[in-house]
Amino acid sequence: MSKQPYHHDEPYAQGLLDVGDGQRIHWNTSGDPAGKPAVVVHGGPGSGHNPGSRRYFDPQRYRVVQYDQRGCGRSLPHAADPSTGLEHNTTAHLVADLERLREHLGIDKWLLYGGSWGSTLILAYAQAHPERVSAIVICGVTMTRPEETEWLYQGVGRFLPGPWEEFRDFLPAADWDGDVSGLLAAYSRQLNSPEESVRRAAARAWATWEDAVISHEVLGKPNAYSDRPADALMAFTRITAHYFSHQAFLEDGQLLRDAGRLAGIPGELIHGRLDLGGPLDTAWQLAKAWPDARLTVIDEAGHTGSPKMTEALLAAVERFA
Repeated sequence: MSKQPYHHDEPYAQGLLDVGDGQRIHWNTSGDPAGKPAVVVHGGPGSGHNPGSRRYFDPQRYRVVQYDQRGCGRSLPHAADPSTGLEHNTTAHLVADLERLREHLGIDKWLLYGGSWGSTLILAYAQAHPERVSAIVICGVTMTRPEETEWLYQGVGRFLPGPWEEFRDFLPAADWDGDVSGLLAAYSRQLNSPEESVRRAAARAWATWEDAVISHEVLGKPNAYSDRPADALMAFTRITAHYFSHQAFLEDGQLLRDAGRLAGIPGELIHGRLDLGGPLDTAWQLAKAWPDARLTVIDEAGHTGSPKMTEALLAAVERFA
C-alpha cells in the first residue's frame, strides 16, 4: 500500500514577526516541538502558505514551520491593498526574513521544502546560508531566470496560441514594447493602478493565462490560480508581476552559477515531465551542477502534481526524517 499524507493537528504556536520596513510576516509551527526542524517555503511569489503542505511531514518526527512571505497570506500589510508598497519586497528581503524567522524560533539548522517560486527562494537562501540547511526537498524546480520567465509568459504560447493572444491583447499594444519584460512590466502597472476595476481586470487576465498553462494536467488541480479569493488573487498577481518584471531581483543565471555553494547539502529534486510552464531542463541543469542532489522525474505529473508525485514527495521527506 502506498504511503498516505499525514494528519496534522492545528499549529501549536503562531505569531507575527516584525522583519523591518513596516512588514510583519505570519508564521506557525506544528508537529513535534522537539522534532527535526523543517520549513515550508511557498510558491507564487505571493501565494501564501497552504496548510496542506505540512501533511508531507510525519508530525511525530518533524517540527514543521510554515509562514507567509511579505504582503500575502496573513502577513501584514497585505498587497491586495494598493497602498501597500512593494519597494521592500525583493528576493534579498525574503532571504533575510527567512533567516530572521529561523533565529526567532531558535532553530540551528532546518530542512527546506517547497516548489515553483518556493524553489527559487530556497536556492537563494541556501546559497546565502548553507550552514543553516540540513537538507532540501524541491518539487517543480525553478530558478526564475529570464529564459524561464520568457518561456512561461510567451514561449509556451506556441502550445496555447489562443489563450496567449488573449493574455497579450488584454494590454493596449502601446503600453509595452513587444518583449516579455515589457509585457510583464505593463501588467505590473495595471495591477498597481489607482482604479480598482483596472487592477481586478488585470488580475483576472493574469490568472486566466496561468490556468491555461496547466489546463492539460488532468491529474493536477484545475483552475489552481483563478479559484483564489479576490484579495488573495490580487496579492498573488501583483507580487508575481513585481518579481518577474524585475527578473526576480537576481542576476541572470545566479542560482545555477552558485550551485557549488550547496556542496554537502543533500537534496531531492522532483519534477513532472508534463510541466509545461516549467520544463524539465531547469531541474536537469541544477541536478548536474549540484552533486549532492538526486533528480526524480514523474512521468504523469505536471506543475500541479499527481498521486505519484505525492508518493515521491512523501518518500523524499521520509529520507531525511
